[in-house]
Amino acid sequence: MSSTQDHPAKAKAFVANNERAHWHDKALWFVREKRDRMANSLPEWETLREVASEIKSHTIGKLADYLEQFEENATKLGVHVHWAKDDKEHNRIVLEILQSHDVKRVVKSKSMLTEECHLNPFLEKHDIEVIDTDLGERIVQLRDESPSHIVLPAIHIRKEEVSETFEEHLGTEHGNSDPKYLTEAARGHLREKFLGADAGITGVNFAIAETGGIVVCTNEGNADLGVSLPKLHIACMGIEKIIPRLNDLSVFLRLLARSATGQPITTYSSHFHGPLTGGEMHIVLLDNGRSDLMGSNEFRNSLKCIRCGACMNTCPVYRRSGGHSYSTTVPGPIGSILAPAMDSKANKSLPFACSLCGSCTDVCPVKIDLHHQLLTWRGELRKRGQLPIDKWLPMKVGSWVMRSPSLFAMVGSIGRFFLRNMPRWMIYHGLNSWGKQRELPEAPKKSFRQLYNEQQKNKPQAGDKNNE
Repeated sequence: MSSTQDHPAKAKAFVANNERAHWHDKALWFVREKRDRMANSLPEWETLREVASEIKSHTIGKLADYLEQFEENATKLGVHVHWAKDDKEHNRIVLEILQSHDVKRVVKSKSMLTEECHLNPFLEKHDIEVIDTDLGERIVQLRDESPSHIVLPAIHIRKEEVSETFEEHLGTEHGNSDPKYLTEAARGHLREKFLGADAGITGVNFAIAETGGIVVCTNEGNADLGVSLPKLHIACMGIEKIIPRLNDLSVFLRLLARSATGQPITTYSSHFHGPLTGGEMHIVLLDNGRSDLMGSNEFRNSLKCIRCGACMNTCPVYRRSGGHSYSTTVPGPIGSILAPAMDSKANKSLPFACSLCGSCTDVCPVKIDLHHQLLTWRGELRKRGQLPIDKWLPMKVGSWVMRSPSLFAMVGSIGRFFLRNMPRWMIYHGLNSWGKQRELPEAPKKSFRQLYNEQQKNKPQAGDKNNE
């Protein structure tokens, strides 16, 4: 990632469209409010969060054992299990499976892991057509864009823009932006793709070690249809998606949809235990740096993530800067932890795309300490020498000033004088990056210390006759 792809630069471009920025903010906050209503409707909500967090902590601690158990049980069900060290190996395995079956057309349900591996363009280079069947994913695919949100991939696009996209690619009526009309047009378009597919690819929300089965959650039923018609089903999953027992699943299903979209449960929670009759099912288990995270005391908890997107819906930075400003598959607070773990130099700006308000931690259904990890990443980047001078030098100077009461008082006095008397243009200009989209409150005439001392002088003393 070049410096022009840093979060601040892309966020600036997104915020420049003031109407879109505010609309995007409100749309995501609406989802956050739905999540709150669902959470408040369950008296046991916090207990569910605690149990889910403990299950995930236990699983991460015994991840190798549970993965081996899953492989053994899935194999008994007739599933072919593959192991991929990184994205390149993952894509090679998927391609070899498809080529061995002479596949030319693939329908794919929503899968952030395949986005992480850039599977679509890889397969297209090998003359395999890949159609994303989730409506939001299909919209961004037609627009040649990447998803801007892991649950709501087209949240940054307005219905009028969808209408223009469908008119260009699907031949819909000019100017007709009625959601029902557009949805029916997409349904007709995708039904043809489902019927002509040679293989179906899905992601995995949960894999159960005890049974060897996988669970895929959708609201559109596209994953079911995509793997029910073709005889070949390939499921791609990160190794952190494993849970120990079938009984554990109910905890996560109650948390996932409520946290993601404010629903009691996803419309479809589909269980797969082996291939169709006469068909084949393959599961590709991907590491791609997850083992390194598991070995990190500071960032291990990020592997608990169930990809609900709640942290994005509540994050004031994400809501105002848009998902594409993060330049990474998983944006928002959790993405700002995961991306530097993959490549800290390329993603060094992301841990600073955070106000440290802690709202992400408050809503996380598995209680990941997100804002603490983002703060830790800032220190880690400084240790690695990847922190820009305009970030560490002001903090260094500020630390030096604050350790000297007399110096702090003097600097405060000078600062108050200039803030009260200098023309605005001498404070807010191109060289003051801190002043961009920020307004300081009016500087007081006196410092807190001066006001406190005056109050103490005027305070009635013990024994004062006026105080008797």
